[in-house]
Amino acid sequence: MSNTLRPYLAAVRSTLTAALTLENFSSQVVERHNKPEVEVGGSKEVLLNPLTISRNENERVLIESSVNSIRLSIKIKQADEIERILCHKFARFMMQRAESFIVLRRKPVPGYDISFLITNGHTETMLKHKIVDFIIHFMEEVDKEISEMKLSLNARARVVAESYLTAFIS
Repeated sequence: MSNTLRPYLAAVRSTLTAALTLENFSSQVVERHNKPEVEVGGSKEVLLNPLTISRNENERVLIESSVNSIRLSIKIKQADEIERILCHKFARFMMQRAESFIVLRRKPVPGYDISFLITNGHTETMLKHKIVDFIIHFMEEVDKEISEMKLSLNARARVVAESYLTAFIS
């Protein structure tokens, strides 16, 4: 992990750990319903102030908390058009398999690339520090994965260009 990424991930880790104090909270509108209040937004008094942690203008995390759920949205670094396309394809691939990643949402919050929804049910069945570790590990690996895909794409493009140009040289 790079030295510039470490403080950013530490800030996300500490904020997410503090925000994961969720409790069972039934709906104030419909009896016997327990919906994630951060998604429903029916009662403003159970929503906390959203918090944005930003590494730079292209890389940030939005943490929206309520009394019984947290929505964590991640904007992945995209320096150029190739990274933008790779990030979009990667996020789409992950979101199509959202049921395998229990906390992953199928649609991200507008302006972000990928979103997670953690409810009080998740914190009751899973260890909180393991959820935080998963999110931080995901953030570390997605950067590496997109960089590796870009390098692989450039290497393949170089090979294709060389083989194409050898036809004209011969």
